[in-house]
Amino acid sequence: MQKLMILGGSSYIIPVIQKAHDLGLFVITADYLPNNIAHQYSDKYINVSIVEKEKVLDIAQKENIDGIISFACDPGVVTAAFVAEKMNLPFQCSYEAATILQDKGKFRNFLIQNNFNCPKAKSYTESQIQNALQDFNAKEPLINFPVIVKPTDSAGSKGVTKVLHSTELLDAIKTAINFSISKCFIIEEFLNFQGFHSSTDPFSVNGKLEFCTFSDQLFDKDAKNSYVPSFIIFPSTMKQEYQTYLQKEIQRLLTLLNCKTGIYNIETCIANDTPFIMEVSPRGGGCRIAEIQNLAFNMDFIENEIRKAVGLELLSFEKCNSRLKNEHWCEMVIHSNNESEGVLEEILVDEKVREKYIKLLSIDAQKGDIVLPLSGANNSLGNLFLKTSSRKELEDLIFNTESWIKIILQDSEKRKNIEGGVQEFNYFCNFSF
Repeated sequence: MQKLMILGGSSYIIPVIQKAHDLGLFVITADYLPNNIAHQYSDKYINVSIVEKEKVLDIAQKENIDGIISFACDPGVVTAAFVAEKMNLPFQCSYEAATILQDKGKFRNFLIQNNFNCPKAKSYTESQIQNALQDFNAKEPLINFPVIVKPTDSAGSKGVTKVLHSTELLDAIKTAINFSISKCFIIEEFLNFQGFHSSTDPFSVNGKLEFCTFSDQLFDKDAKNSYVPSFIIFPSTMKQEYQTYLQKEIQRLLTLLNCKTGIYNIETCIANDTPFIMEVSPRGGGCRIAEIQNLAFNMDFIENEIRKAVGLELLSFEKCNSRLKNEHWCEMVIHSNNESEGVLEEILVDEKVREKYIKLLSIDAQKGDIVLPLSGANNSLGNLFLKTSSRKELEDLIFNTESWIKIILQDSEKRKNIEGGVQEFNYFCNFSF
């Protein structure tokens, strides 16, 4: 029986484990959190820090694994690439390429060196905080405010802050460092999006993009962190000329990095009539993107990623619909906008909406769990997929969520029942339908 090692243990990899079992594989999950829910579904759990690549390699060799992935788990991607390279296992790219893609500072430098559109940016280590403050406290700052401060190596929008003035910079840097494994941060130009940011999971075969689409990614400006995606919608409203340009640039990027076969989580945007590739990670994305793409485009991206990892023949992309016809799909992140933490009492979903529009409802939180404000994707309470026949019908739902979904919290201090925040959403980005 072939063995697949999956780094991480969040609920996002449960469908991956189930699909691997359907293919007859023995699944090993690994991280340093034994209570993570996915470990209940795997055949074996190993307690190890997934950022310690040498330790993971030693375990993988002892277990004689046939494949390794870090699905929806950014911290494990570089380790997965390292193990795959050392054991001659299939992976999207080399270890060297993975280190470029997974470090925002290195990735920005790579984009600039190879003439890709790229926001102005500079990265720093923790020991260079004063250098950063000098660069941005100067009469003519290195990059004009506002700027975005991020950890160089985190995901799920954790530790990301928009800074309007130099007086706010130090606190933003400290926040970014707190969420960085390497204790490094990047300060980059703030881009005013035209339309929507996009997050999607393309797939390449032998270095050629076989599937590449784009989404509309919407943010809740009232969330504690307004850069955590709240909705991901297919199809995108992005102009076709921009989509065509980005597809060519993504292909050029994969060619330059000598990428091979596998899934990627890619974020793009349009600003000042210029398309930008913002992030590329050789893994499946969080927020169940591969799953909703499966429903929307009739292609099992998770199964193909598993097949790639253990060397099985891929499913054909011939039946994969490149464009949706009279269907609009939306993945919604269920979260609370309550400013303080609380204790979950229940989540109520209107039955009529559930029956007519909801195609998947996955609530990860349970009664009695501590509910935190949305500071990162890890604070979500679950996900649901909506399917409508028109964009207007979809907008009527997502701009009026308070009418059909309620999060009931019990205040953790006063122990009073309060109604929490899936409220009416006002978005950070500009709408242009």
